[in-house]
Amino acid sequence: MAEHRTMQRDALLDAARALLSEGGTEALTFPALAERTGLARSSVYEYFRSRAAVVEELCAVDFPVWAAEVETAMERANTPEGKIEAYVRQQLALVGDRRHRAVVAISAGELDAGAREKIRAAHGGLIAMLGEALLALGHDRPRLTAMLLQGVVDAAVRRIELGAAEEPDEITEAAVAMALRGVRG
Repeated sequence: MAEHRTMQRDALLDAARALLSEGGTEALTFPALAERTGLARSSVYEYFRSRAAVVEELCAVDFPVWAAEVETAMERANTPEGKIEAYVRQQLALVGDRRHRAVVAISAGELDAGAREKIRAAHGGLIAMLGEALLALGHDRPRLTAMLLQGVVDAAVRRIELGAAEEPDEITEAAVAMALRGVRG
């Protein structure tokens, strides 16, 4: 029985990811979740009390996985510049991934404090790693620089998501170049 519930919960989360990546937060509704999973709408409420609860669960499940992939890419790099480049490249490489698209849609949406805190905690670890790389390059304001660098990544993510005139590879290379030239101070 517990295994069946876990399978249904996973199916609901998968459906939520698909809805978010296809239509953003507006697309994530209980009727849509019920339709996607073949569950009765009342069954969806047995798993999640609200849309915010679905979003919070997705954050708890997906964001740490996504953050770990970025962290692993950074750990593989041997130089501070390499770590910064990996930080940018890995986030942009994950743009097509449904989990990442869901996280982006969620981040853009209105989250409750609990979900926001989970994202902030996972993101805080990445910003701290980025800060260490910036400190190693001699930056006197590594945290501020790291936050601004994330703004460059966020802008590149949006540009790729929008299907801008440039190819995703061009956007990635421009973001990496901007990050590396910008962080040298």
